[in-house]
Amino acid sequence: MATTSCVRSKGQMLYRYSVNLQHATRRFSESSDKGWFRSLFVHKVDARKDAHSNLLSKKETSNLYKIQFHNVKPECLEAYNSLEAEVQNRLHQDQDYPCEVVGSWNTWYGEQDQAVHLWRYRGGYPALTECLEKLNNNKEYLEFRKERAKMLISRQNQLLLEFSFWNEPFPRPGPNIYEMRTYHLKPGTMIEWGNHWARAIKYRQENNEAVGGFFSQIGDLYVVHHLWAYESLQSREETRNSAWLKEGWDVNVYYTVPLIRSMESRIMIPTKSSPLQ
Repeated sequence: MATTSCVRSKGQMLYRYSVNLQHATRRFSESSDKGWFRSLFVHKVDARKDAHSNLLSKKETSNLYKIQFHNVKPECLEAYNSLEAEVQNRLHQDQDYPCEVVGSWNTWYGEQDQAVHLWRYRGGYPALTECLEKLNNNKEYLEFRKERAKMLISRQNQLLLEFSFWNEPFPRPGPNIYEMRTYHLKPGTMIEWGNHWARAIKYRQENNEAVGGFFSQIGDLYVVHHLWAYESLQSREETRNSAWLKEGWDVNVYYTVPLIRSMESRIMIPTKSSPLQ
C-alpha cells in the first residue's frame, strides 16, 4: 500500500505540473508578436567554457553545504531529535569547528520519520576536511555517532553549492513550514536550468518565501534543491498560484520542465533547535 500511495502521490504531482505546463503553453502561444520574438532568445544558453560549479556558484563566498537525509526508526524520532540538537548546539558554540547548521527539519509530508539537516562550511572543502578530521578525533562525537546509529534505518548525504542568484539562507523567526523541492535534471542541463532560474527567481520574492537554492557536487549528481518557507499550507497555495499571474513565470516553466527527469516535494517542520524556524 505504501508503494501504491507513493506512486499515486508522484503521479498527482506530475499531473499538476502537466496542467500548469499546458497553461503555460497556451499563454505562450497567445502572446503578442513582441513576446513571441523575445521568447526566441529566452532559451539560449551560453557556450560551456568552464565547469558549471564555477559558472553558477557564488564567487564572493566559498561556502560549501552538506545536506543529510536520515530515516529514523519511528519509535526513536523524539530521542533522535533531542540527541541531534545537543550535538548541533555544542558544535555551534565551539569556534574550533568551521561548520554551522543552517536548518534541521522533520518531514511532515513526503518520506515519513525522516530528518533533514543542512550544514554550511565557510571555507569550502578545506573547512569540511578540517571539521571531519577534528570530529574523528573527538571521543564524545564518536560516542554520539554510535548512539545515533542505533536509531537509524538508513542515511544519505550530498555536498552542495549555492546558486549565485539565490538568497543565502539566514536564520529566520517562525512559525513557518518549509518545502524542499528536489529536481533530478537530465545530465548536461544544469547551465540551462541556472540561466532560466536566474530570471525566474524575481517572481518568487514577494512573500519572502525564497530561502535558498543549491545544486549537488558530490552524491547524486545533477540534483537541484530549492528551499521555500511559508506561513502555512494555505499560504503556500496562494503564493504559488500568484506566480502564475506574473508575466514571464509561465515562460520559465515552459522551458525548465523538459529539463527534469524526476522531482519531489517535501513539506518539513523545523526542529526546536533549527536556526530556520
